[in-house]
Amino acid sequence: MGPGDFGLTLKALQRRRLLQVMGGGIAVGGLPLSARASAQAARTGRAPVWDVAIIGAGLAGLTAARDLNRAGCESVIVLEARSRVGGRTYNHVLGGGMVSEGGGEWIGPGQTAIADLARELAIGAFDSFYRGKTVFLAGDVPTAQDSDSGGLAVASGIVRRLDEMARGVPSDRPWDAADAVALDKLSLGEWLAQQGIGEEEKFSLGRSTTLTFGAPPESVSLLHYLSVVNSSDCSIERLEAMKGGAQEKRLVGGSQLLSIRMAQALGDKVRLSSPVRRIVGWDRDVVALHTDQGTVRARRVIAALSPNLCNQIAFDPPLPAGRAEMQRRWPAHAPMRKAVHVYARPFWREAGFNGQIMQLDGPLLWCCDNSPPDGALGVINAFIRPGALSHDPKEAEGALSAIYAKALGQEALRPTQFHDLDWGSFDQWTLCCTSPFPPGFLTKWGKFLLPPIGRLIWSGTETADIWAGYMDGAVRSGHRAALQALNSLHGARA
Repeated sequence: MGPGDFGLTLKALQRRRLLQVMGGGIAVGGLPLSARASAQAARTGRAPVWDVAIIGAGLAGLTAARDLNRAGCESVIVLEARSRVGGRTYNHVLGGGMVSEGGGEWIGPGQTAIADLARELAIGAFDSFYRGKTVFLAGDVPTAQDSDSGGLAVASGIVRRLDEMARGVPSDRPWDAADAVALDKLSLGEWLAQQGIGEEEKFSLGRSTTLTFGAPPESVSLLHYLSVVNSSDCSIERLEAMKGGAQEKRLVGGSQLLSIRMAQALGDKVRLSSPVRRIVGWDRDVVALHTDQGTVRARRVIAALSPNLCNQIAFDPPLPAGRAEMQRRWPAHAPMRKAVHVYARPFWREAGFNGQIMQLDGPLLWCCDNSPPDGALGVINAFIRPGALSHDPKEAEGALSAIYAKALGQEALRPTQFHDLDWGSFDQWTLCCTSPFPPGFLTKWGKFLLPPIGRLIWSGTETADIWAGYMDGAVRSGHRAALQALNSLHGARA
C-alpha cells in the first residue's frame, strides 16, 4: 500500500468515525458536548470549561475545530496568537480580488486531504504555469532551456538510487527504518559527496533541497530527506515537479483562504491575539490555559503549532524530559523569504519564457510565474537566499528587478507592486517556515513528537503521517487530532 492508499484508508476511517459520532452523539457526564460549556457557565456563573481548546488557527488547528464541530462537539475554542488566521499561509492582496501567496501555496498528486478540504470549502484549484523556457543566470549571462514539467530538474542517475532508498524509510516513523541509525548519521550533503556525482547533479539537488527544506543538503539528515521523498510515492521527480508533482496546482483565492473560510464558519469560537503563555494542570481533568485575553479552561488541549513554538509556553508541571528536550532542540533555522513582483501583464509568456529563473550565484534561489488563473496580472514570486538581499523595500525591489531584466527583458524593470515576506522576522509566532532535521535528530528525538501527554494532543504539519511539512500534512494532522480528542473524551465518559 503506497502513501496515497494510506491517505484514502485513513480518510475513510475518519469519515466513519465522524458519522458514528454525528449519528449517536458523544456525551460526557450526561450532557452532549455541544451543550456542556454553556450549561455549566449558566449553572455556576463561572467561565465555562470547554471540551477542547485548540492552540493555533492555522490549517491544522482549524481543521481539527471544524471536524469536532461537524461531529457534534461544539464546545470548542481556538486560541490564535496572531491577529489573523492561516499560520504559515498568507495572501498578499493585489487588488481586484487577486492575491499572491507569501507562504505555502502548492498542492499536487497524493495530497488528497487538502484537495478534499478545498472542494468542501468551494475553493477551486488551477494549474501552475510552467510552459516555456527556464532561464539560468551565471553572472550576467542568461541561458534558456525548455522545461518539460516545470519546477527543478534533477539529474536522473542519482535520483533513481535515492528513490529506491526512500522505499525503506516510512514517512510516518522514519526512525523505525531498518537502517535508520546509519542513515541519520549522515547529512544528504555528506552522502552525495561519497557518490562521485558531477557538478550539475550537485547543483540541482542542492538547489531543490534548499527550496524544499529551507536548508542546504549539508544541514539535512539523509533519513529525513528520504522520509519526505517517501511521502511523494518515493519519487523525487514528483516531489519537485509542477506537472504531475507537488507544485502542480494552486488554489483560487490563495491558500490562506482555506483558513479564512473555516474560521468564518466557526465564528466566535476563534479568538485572535490570544497567545497562550502558560498551561497549568495538563495532567489533570481540567487544564488551564493562560492567555493575553484571560484564562481558558478545557478538558482536552490540541497544540496545533510547531514544536519550537511550544518553547514559548510555560508548562506546569514541566513536560516529561524527552518531550521537553525534543522541543528545545527542534530546528528553527529555516525562515524562508519570498518576494513578489507584480506587472501589468505576464509579458514573459509572450517571449516564450515560463517566468522561472535560477541564479547560479546571487540572492535569487528560484522564481516562478505566480500570476492569477486568467493572467490578468503578471506576478513573479521569488525565493530569496537568506541574508543575501537588503530588507529595504526599494533596494530589494530594484535588485530583483535588475536580475529579472537580465533574464526576461527590460519590461521587468517596471513592476507596479512589490511585496516581501521574510518568515524569520514577519512575526514572533513563526520563527521558521519549515523544519529541516539535522543528522541524529530523528533517531534520538522523533519518538517524542506524537504521543499525547496527559490531556495534551499534538498536531501541526510536522506530526503528519505523510506530507509532513506541507499544507496537506497540516490538514491530515488536524483530522487525526480531532479524532484523538473525540476518542479521549468518549473514553472518559465510558
